[in-house]
Amino acid sequence: MENGELRQHTGSAAHLTDKANLSHFSLLTSHFVLAGLFLLLACPLSGCRKPADSATVVLYTSVDEPFAREVVAEFEKQSGIRVQLVTDTEAGKTTGLVRRIEAEKNHPRADVFWSSELFNTIRLARAGLLAEYRPPAEDIPDRYQDPAGRWTAFGARARVLAWNTANLKREDLPTKWRDLADPKWAGKLAVADPRFGTTTGHFAAMYALWGEADYVAFLQQLNRATGGVLMDGNATCTRKVGAGELLIGATDTDDVYARQERREPIDLVYPDMGDGGTLLVPNSVGLVAGAPHAESARVLLDFLTSPAAERLLAVSGSRNIPVRESLRRELKLEMPPETNVPFDKIADALEPAIRLAAEHLIH
Repeated sequence: MENGELRQHTGSAAHLTDKANLSHFSLLTSHFVLAGLFLLLACPLSGCRKPADSATVVLYTSVDEPFAREVVAEFEKQSGIRVQLVTDTEAGKTTGLVRRIEAEKNHPRADVFWSSELFNTIRLARAGLLAEYRPPAEDIPDRYQDPAGRWTAFGARARVLAWNTANLKREDLPTKWRDLADPKWAGKLAVADPRFGTTTGHFAAMYALWGEADYVAFLQQLNRATGGVLMDGNATCTRKVGAGELLIGATDTDDVYARQERREPIDLVYPDMGDGGTLLVPNSVGLVAGAPHAESARVLLDFLTSPAAERLLAVSGSRNIPVRESLRRELKLEMPPETNVPFDKIADALEPAIRLAAEHLIH
């Protein structure tokens, strides 16, 4: 073959190779474009942001484990991030995890704190144990967001009076929380230890609204009504009321719903705190200061404060009341009248309320 022919042949081969490479490149490009479109369509925005720090996030939560796991499972499905869940006991609800975060201050292990109440979350924020992070939190009213961006609240339960419908009539029930201490309820009343769980915030709200003198008088009367016997949690209160061992009990809405699912003769009412409303206790969530996996934690925070997560809690057995008005309309749910005591005032009252309860109620 002559040199000219060789050059011509080589040029033709190169041309064919370039065409093949171009076709291959176009095919790969098409595949990448299609794959990208698939990811955008298949993955919600809250779950598509892939954190650089870790594929795991550590979540401390006092929310009842079955409900927390349902929400966490949906987050893991959407995000691909694994959640290491650390829960609390019923008797030590919230308080145990708060103390753990305090003890781990210099070497944090948790990334996110998801509490079944708000007031201890506020205290953690004030102590510098929660960092500023403002998730999108679409449509959450200002009342349920920390002005400093350290916590966001959502999905509330109400403090209610549970009563045994087989042994009591609705018209005979107390209409105000102060009436709980009436001597006629002696030996018939269940109240949880106010050092733990949502009962802590409830007693603090009483202190904040009524003032110290009236609060102490209430504690002294309540001590006689309970005989100094306090339950180890709200679940125990409702269990005893549902079983007919006691007639009435101070508890949360979700605990009553759990007994109703068992077809026990139990119902609830919303006693007046003294200002025309009852106490609503929202979930709250915040980024732990010094979180080891802060980027992953922010993705989780975005999800927990999203309408999707609040909807999951509303339709769960917990039946949390959405703080988003749009969700309440969608799910045809009503929010009971809420006490006017500001959340930060209740947080201020935690220490004196529990100190006085220890003196006059807890034996």
